[in-house]
Amino acid sequence: MSSPQQSRTKAPTAVRLSLPYAFRPLADTRLRHIAAHGGRGGAKSHSFGQVLVTRGAKRPLRWLCCREIQRSIGASVKQLLEDKIRAAQLQDFYRVTQYSISASNGTEFLFAGLRSNPESIKSMEGLDGAWVEEANTVSQRSIDLLVPTLRKHGSQIWWSWNRRFKTDPVDHMFLGEGGRQGEKWGGPPPRSAVFAVHHDDNPWFPDELKEEMEWCRKHDYDKYLHVWRGQPVRSSASKVFKNWRIADIDDEVPAGTVPRFGADWGFSIDPSVLVKVLAWGRTLYIREEAWKLGCKIQDRPKMFQGVSESQRYPIRADSASPDTIAYMRDHGFPLMMPAKKGPGSVEEGIAFMQSHEIVVHPSCTHAADELATYSYKTDKLTEEVLPDLEDKDNHVIDGVRYALEAYRRGQSGPGVIIGGQLVEG
Repeated sequence: MSSPQQSRTKAPTAVRLSLPYAFRPLADTRLRHIAAHGGRGGAKSHSFGQVLVTRGAKRPLRWLCCREIQRSIGASVKQLLEDKIRAAQLQDFYRVTQYSISASNGTEFLFAGLRSNPESIKSMEGLDGAWVEEANTVSQRSIDLLVPTLRKHGSQIWWSWNRRFKTDPVDHMFLGEGGRQGEKWGGPPPRSAVFAVHHDDNPWFPDELKEEMEWCRKHDYDKYLHVWRGQPVRSSASKVFKNWRIADIDDEVPAGTVPRFGADWGFSIDPSVLVKVLAWGRTLYIREEAWKLGCKIQDRPKMFQGVSESQRYPIRADSASPDTIAYMRDHGFPLMMPAKKGPGSVEEGIAFMQSHEIVVHPSCTHAADELATYSYKTDKLTEEVLPDLEDKDNHVIDGVRYALEAYRRGQSGPGVIIGGQLVEG
């Protein structure tokens, strides 16, 4: 990216724009709302970002990029826009600083959290548009705040989300499912384009994601429908975890908080998993994950090295494969140890997780998938929720349980590092 001291050239007269056909509503500037929902791999964020960068190069724009909670710039779409600027070879036209993106023609991209910055958003003037990312997490209060703020003639609001629950405000606004009791849905707001996009709408759908999708389709069809086909979570009454959210709260975790690591082994074609968890007070923060299908034992050290600090701290791993643990100890992970599984350990670990607030970093997509779909069994005849846990698609959750094993078995408080030493409780 160009520095503030470098001169910026005029934008090129033509910038090539390649989008999946499903996103053709983005070309219609007469629309007030453009609402794209669907499963993973549908290129929603990439398409929105590409159009925004290209349009901002053609004419001056003042555009707000927002989500419900944004406590750091790293949680925004800023990095995605930077990538799109590079891909369009517009580095000399756009100026990128730590907290903003602007252009020589007056274009400006702003980044904010709707819940954490309500007053500053209400005072924003002259916005040409807003992009609401992860709109499924946006509250009705935030929607009521944002929509009237965009009052400039011709202004637009773009909404992108993977559906979560039918009762989410954005679902009610555009899809009319699970609305408030006593209300009759009269259709989306005027001048709205509402459309679903999935992996099969994306001609550049990567092979790696296709492999994950096919595995999910064969192992848990309900999860496949939610994650990859964009359907809302079914039977929320049977869901194990309702105490979690996606957010970046790095600035809320005190310095020196001990990272805790848990590993689950993928046998045959199942995924191998390493997860990094930070525990502080009554909050469990899932900060990083490594997840790979059919990972061979000789490839696991390199995979695990992708999770920061994993070679410096103990890793509690699934004890079902002592040979794998021994191999990992000999290949860069000398502090790896078997988890102490036993009767009731699964239920105990799940109950511990349920008793805390769980915050998932946006990068930990597989953790979010499992927390959204992990369920209790239901009676097939009566649909009554049973007390037994479904034993499927819980590899990251198992890793979290292993990571927290020592912490929940006797530690009264979070561990910290004092004088270079790990001190528990």
